[in-house]
Amino acid sequence: MKQFITITTILSLLIWTSCATIFTGTSETILFDSNVNGASVEMDGVEVGTTPHTMKVKKSFDGIMSMSADGYNSKSFSLQKSFNGVAILNLTNILGWGIDLATGAINKFDQKGYTITLKEE
Repeated sequence: MKQFITITTILSLLIWTSCATIFTGTSETILFDSNVNGASVEMDGVEVGTTPHTMKVKKSFDGIMSMSADGYNSKSFSLQKSFNGVAILNLTNILGWGIDLATGAINKFDQKGYTITLKEE
């Protein structure tokens, strides 16, 4: 009987390990748009598409996004994040917290879309 309780306890802890990673994933889909159709969308200086552009962004991303177009001033911005409440389900499981922290799942993006106004030069 003691073995059953021990095994059940261990399995229960493992099931709840890294809850935010399991339940909400490590990336989110975000829409990037601007007042200029076809503006370049860059992620840490690397072009990833043109507006309107939808892409999966890893929750661990802490870099700078920017948009630019010919004849317009470029605009740089950060993606706003907040604490992902699902991570609380890890309770006292330090392994789960570590996994969620390493994958970025401990965060969630505050906005699912960014519409940036580019100003003419």
